[in-house]
Amino acid sequence: MLQEGIQRNVVVLGGLLVLANLGVGCGSDNNSVPTIDVTKAMQGKDIFRNDTFGDETFWTDTLMMNQVIQTVDPTTALSVGLKVDAEALPAEVVAGVQDKSISLTAPATTIALIKLNAVVGVKGTVESVNGTDTLTRVGITCALCHSTVDDSFTKGIGKRLDGWPNHDLNPGAIIALSPAVDAAKKAVYMSWGPGMYDPRYNQDGMNGPAVIPPAYGLLGVNKVTVTGDGDNLEYWNRYVSVTQMGGHGTFMESRTGVSVTNGTDDQVSSKLPALQEYQLSIPAPAPPAGSFDQAAADRGKMVFEGAGKCSSCHNGAALTDANSKLHDPSEVVSEPEPNGEPSYAARSATKKYRTAPLHGVWQHAPYFHNGSAATLDAVVETYDSRKSLGLTSDQKADLVQYLKSL
Repeated sequence: MLQEGIQRNVVVLGGLLVLANLGVGCGSDNNSVPTIDVTKAMQGKDIFRNDTFGDETFWTDTLMMNQVIQTVDPTTALSVGLKVDAEALPAEVVAGVQDKSISLTAPATTIALIKLNAVVGVKGTVESVNGTDTLTRVGITCALCHSTVDDSFTKGIGKRLDGWPNHDLNPGAIIALSPAVDAAKKAVYMSWGPGMYDPRYNQDGMNGPAVIPPAYGLLGVNKVTVTGDGDNLEYWNRYVSVTQMGGHGTFMESRTGVSVTNGTDDQVSSKLPALQEYQLSIPAPAPPAGSFDQAAADRGKMVFEGAGKCSSCHNGAALTDANSKLHDPSEVVSEPEPNGEPSYAARSATKKYRTAPLHGVWQHAPYFHNGSAATLDAVVETYDSRKSLGLTSDQKADLVQYLKSL
């Protein structure tokens, strides 16, 4: 598969789409080509989709979410962005949903779907209690936030799309349902909205949610977080699995003063290499056929590399200089934060921002770390205004078409 600025050799092995980049990004060793260990990636796929790292301790014993979920029907669950894997549904269940003999407004159906391991990113233990299927333990996996479905069955139900950010998901509203969360924290969680999550709030007490990012198109990119805190995906996977998911393990970061250990049995460390390998194997999605004007995109590429000055930072195979440098908040157009929120970079280990890779950018609106640009048109307008680029309306329109083509 050939896309602008990057060549990709796409190999399908065992149902896994593996990329071998033929180009290299800024700061990469030009003598090396990033490759994927297929066996390890397949192991990582299972971890990504199914491993809770023991976080049932947090979601069940602390938050008591099993009790909450026991009362939630599928329609309500879908309304807060939870997704259902259609390929996990037996034919009789599909038929029952279609002929309405299986109700999507009955909480018992939610429990049945969890029992089938069909709710993306949710793992539960269902046991018979007094003759009734009861959710006794529940935990979450990476797929909760970083997978969605293609809606091929109905809205919220379809084939999995791993690595695609779930911007329908409202994590704050879900957490706020816990009876263990006090009123003040509920108000914070409810302020986030769909597709937004603050991965530092429970560490520093500040409220400034960020957009759930994609987990695709990262092969050859070392600084994978918006603030480039670690040198690889393993760093951030450890942070999230321990400090956010509640998995059993340890995360320590002297630059931010975060030191968290959950449990006495490390269920995280040994899984990080394979998990990273799978995430790196997920390609950025190609734009849908007919979704952009090719002639305008060709003109927009010239704007991108010229008057728009985009390629000064968005360069190399992945269209990012993240491997070689980070940027001070004064250099970016996404600050100041909306609504007087604290600087996201100031809360990070680096105090800086990385340049985001652009392949697949058509897919994951809203844009910037804080979601302050709802569309690619708004992104271009923001850059044109804050960087005083002086682009014409035609140049801006062409640049948008180029971004849609990536």
